[in-house]
Amino acid sequence: MMAIDFSQVSFAYQRDQNVLKEITFSLEEGEVAGLIGRNGAGKTTLIHITMGILHPNQGSVNVLGKNPGVNPVEVKLNIGFVSEDQVLPNFLTVSEVLNLYQTLYEHWDVRMAEQLLEQFDLHLSDKISSISKGQARQVALLCAIAHKPKLLLLDEPAGGLDPLTRREFLETSLQFLSDYGSTILFSSHYMQDIERLANRVILLHDGQIFFDHSLDELIENFSLAIIPKTSEKKVESLKKLDTCIGVRERPSTSHVVLQLPKEHAEQLLKSRFDIHDAHYQRLGLDEMFIEVTGGQK
Repeated sequence: MMAIDFSQVSFAYQRDQNVLKEITFSLEEGEVAGLIGRNGAGKTTLIHITMGILHPNQGSVNVLGKNPGVNPVEVKLNIGFVSEDQVLPNFLTVSEVLNLYQTLYEHWDVRMAEQLLEQFDLHLSDKISSISKGQARQVALLCAIAHKPKLLLLDEPAGGLDPLTRREFLETSLQFLSDYGSTILFSSHYMQDIERLANRVILLHDGQIFFDHSLDELIENFSLAIIPKTSEKKVESLKKLDTCIGVRERPSTSHVVLQLPKEHAEQLLKSRFDIHDAHYQRLGLDEMFIEVTGGQK
């Protein structure tokens, strides 16, 4: 069974202004996928559709074998969710928040909750209003995973946290949920977090899935050709290639992203386009994001 299955999903907040355009992808149980894209690319919208908070204007969605629009409660009971702007009731203590969540979830693991309280150095008597932003996010994470969800959705969960707290936060998610074969989909602007934790990367750009590959595929099968402006006319021909996925123009060079290993890209440009003055390099996820979202085809 697929944990998440989107088929031709489109969504618009206003008529004829689609935020998501015919999105098709699926996640198998146990996968950890990173969702990246610029602000407004549709990441939060996609996650909210997965939870059943929003309903697609077109297409079909299945989450853990059910339609979240038809079975929202049943789906939500098997999902853990943390977001950057998630708000816990300020007037409650940590203990009262945990008791509230424990009444909602049949499979709440008291021992796991106690272990996380100790690990995060959280105190049951503390009010949410009195703890730090990072600690409040840790309480939210505890509530999201202590019921051992089949699917964990993280929407910029570590935004605004310092690097150490951010790393501990995300590694804790994996540490506990990997034991249960849970699926994780998380969005982040921190490419280092995606590279460290995800085994698959989905890039949303202009409301569409621009690419969906494993990290190994991105490292091995994509490259950047930096071509001087002296070969500008040849770059126009390059754009027509199916293997050219983006071009970012700079003052003195054209940055061309190719879905080819570096050696194959160099061979192609020299033999077919007579470009001999280009510089070639492999792409990390950070560079890939900048070149693709900052360029055009």
